[in-house]
Amino acid sequence: MSEQQAVFEKAMELIDAANSEDPNKVTADGREWPKELLYSMRMSDMLQRFAPQADHAVQLAIRAQHVQRWKSPRDAYPMDRIGYLQWRKDLYKIQAETAAGLMQQAGCSEEDIERVRNAVSKKQIRENPDTQMLEDVTDLVFIEHYMLAFANKHPEYDEEKWLDIVRKTWKKMSESAQQFALAGNITLPEPLVPLILKAVG
Repeated sequence: MSEQQAVFEKAMELIDAANSEDPNKVTADGREWPKELLYSMRMSDMLQRFAPQADHAVQLAIRAQHVQRWKSPRDAYPMDRIGYLQWRKDLYKIQAETAAGLMQQAGCSEEDIERVRNAVSKKQIRENPDTQMLEDVTDLVFIEHYMLAFANKHPEYDEEKWLDIVRKTWKKMSESAQQFALAGNITLPEPLVPLILKAVG
């Protein structure tokens, strides 16, 4: 194993160990998972399907997207639009710095650390290919694994509200990610398929 590969694997192990500390548990594939560990595994799986050629820095950014997210809870901020935007802004920065710290511990290069920091903090989404890749994979994972649960959580949303949510998600994705989704490469949540197709049609 090359030194570069060993450093990459060490960084992945540290990210996984950090996410394994999540006290929130979910059940999937017949076993119980720490919530953010499962999310990170789903992110890596989607990246492998969507962009198997992605380099180490992108793979680490994808795995660290939600690193220790539970440490910055939404309800620590005002429960309004301004509070939500501030929480999200702070969260991106906290997650980016956490990822950078773990990568430094593993011995990653400063160049890779800075790339991951920029991607996880969602900087220059259209201009930075790493950030756009992170956004694409995030949205594909949301559609396949989390959109239906989100819908069930908000039965008060009417069709127009849902069309708006789907279109906003779709708009953030690159054309290649949109085509990947429509080509049957992800599992669309069956009850929402007519709504999704209507929104993106």
